[in-house]
Formats: sequence, structure tokens, C-alpha cells
Amino acid sequence: MSVKKAFVTGGVGGIGSAVCKTLAQNGHHVTAGFFAPAEQDHANDWLAEMNNQGLENVAIIGGDVSSFDSCLVMAQELGDIDILVNCAGITRDKTLKKLEPEHWNAVIQTNLNSLYNVSKQFVPSMAERGFGRVINISSVNGQKGQFGQTNYSAAKAGVHGFTMALAQEVARKGVTVNTIAPGYVETPMTAAMPDEILEQIVAMIPSGRVGQPEDIANAIEFLCSDKAEYITGALLPVNGGMFMSF
Repeated sequence: MSVKKAFVTGGVGGIGSAVCKTLAQNGHHVTAGFFAPAEQDHANDWLAEMNNQGLENVAIIGGDVSSFDSCLVMAQELGDIDILVNCAGITRDKTLKKLEPEHWNAVIQTNLNSLYNVSKQFVPSMAERGFGRVINISSVNGQKGQFGQTNYSAAKAGVHGFTMALAQEVARKGVTVNTIAPGYVETPMTAAMPDEILEQIVAMIPSGRVGQPEDIANAIEFLCSDKAEYITGALLPVNGGMFMSF
């Protein structure tokens, strides 16, 4: 596959960072998105670490994926891209009884509305140029639901609905659109879980372990490659067998 220009939203996070690193190691020019201004210092440190690892083909850009106007500004700075990974996401876990409108809205805006806000800026030009790869990050909990995550599960289920519809719109234009649904992955979020809860989760995973960010990144790299050009509108579970379905 020739060198491509990629944009990864949430690119300085646990999974996003691995995605950026994997794409960069495969020669692509990668821009990692971060939430500005709150993550500016972290993003600067992240970029310095990538450069220290010899990855000079990596850059960062700040913005707010929950804001259409902010995404428009980022797109104007980035220009045309070939690969888009919609990876930005948050949690605001509460049972419905305790879930306030701000908890619902924050998750829907960041985890679902962002797909429209970001994809709208880049996918039309991909279609015009005859090539594009769009990878949207869902979750195993978008497939099966999860106690205390009506907001998160609804948003992540919606991610694949967006994928399937958009895939049909651009399939004849050389653009593929697919969903990755990670299971539990070793990130700072899972590291903060109590040990007994994490042990219960691992006990439910046939592979006997939580995933690594690289497990997700490797699947994304495949879907971005020429080898996956006939795969579109698909949902690829990367969950160690935690949830299986047709």
C-alpha cells in the first residue's frame, strides 16, 4: 500500500495512540487529534515521545469532535486525508435512574455525533478522489449492552448504524467504511478498575485476558490496507471471544 495521510481522532488516548503508532510504523503520515485545550500538555508530551521513538511522520491537532465548527477548522488545517479513524470517546457511566441530561448528552455528542461532525469534513473529498478508508470505533457494549451504560451502549450501537449507511453511499467511489468493536482493552480506564471487577471481566473472556491497544491497531491497519478493499459496511469484533454473534 502506498503512503497515505491519516487522521485519528482521540489519537493521544490509549487505543488511539497505538493506532497512530502502527499506521506511522507502516509509513503513513499520521495526525493525532486531541481535545483542546484540556489535553494540550499531554498531547505535546505524547508527540515528543513519538519523535523520540523515531516516528517523525506524526503530528497533532487540537479541537473538539463534539463541535461541527471545531471539526471544520481542523479540516481546513489538515486538508485532504486518505484514512480516517474515528476513535475519540468518553464514558459517563450511571444507571438510568441517576443519569442526568448532561451525562447523556456528553456521551452522545462525543461518541456518536462526532462521526457526523468529522466524517462530513473528509469523506466527500475521499469519494471525489476515488479512495478512502474510514474506520469507526464501536464497543462490545454497543453490541450486547452493559449495566450502567445506556448512554454509552446507545452511542456505540449507533456507530455501526452510521457505518452501514455511509458504506452504501460511497462503496462505488473507492471508499470503504467499517466498524471495529473492541472488547475490554488495557488502557488507563481499565487500569483504574478495582482488581476484583477486572478479574470478573477476564473470567468471562475465552482468551483469558483483556486486549492490548495493539490488538485493535493491527485490525485497523488491515482494514486500511489494499488487502481489505472488498470489505465495507462490516463490524469486526476484537474482543477475545467475549461476545460472539452472526
